[in-house]
Amino acid sequence: MEIKKIHHIAIITSNYEKSKDFYVNKLGFNVINEVYRKERNSYKLDLSVGGEYQIELFSFPNPPKRLSYPEATGLRHLAFEVDNIENTWNELNEKGLLLESIRIDEYTGKSFFFFMDPDGLPLEIYEK
Repeated sequence: MEIKKIHHIAIITSNYEKSKDFYVNKLGFNVINEVYRKERNSYKLDLSVGGEYQIELFSFPNPPKRLSYPEATGLRHLAFEVDNIENTWNELNEKGLLLESIRIDEYTGKSFFFFMDPDGLPLEIYEK
């Protein structure tokens, strides 16, 4: 067996419209497909990230809250690569997102910063 790459990342939202707006209009991901699954009372939105990877946004009635602080076992955060960290920080800041300051990775020397999606999922922007 040889795993080739990550195919998709699935995220369950507490407010589908708010998360859809965040990922599409704030982060700029492109919509591939959107369906309403009546039997589950659930939306599924497929988003393209850089034309290659895919994020699946799901809505379900009354999903439990995600633990972030203190950090719990499991997925810690999602990191997205950009060419220019300052431009990205400024653009997201202008869109009203609450961003941490830009930091330098002590091992790679690369710049990065964190922020959260509408449900408190930690997201990282990392400079190429």
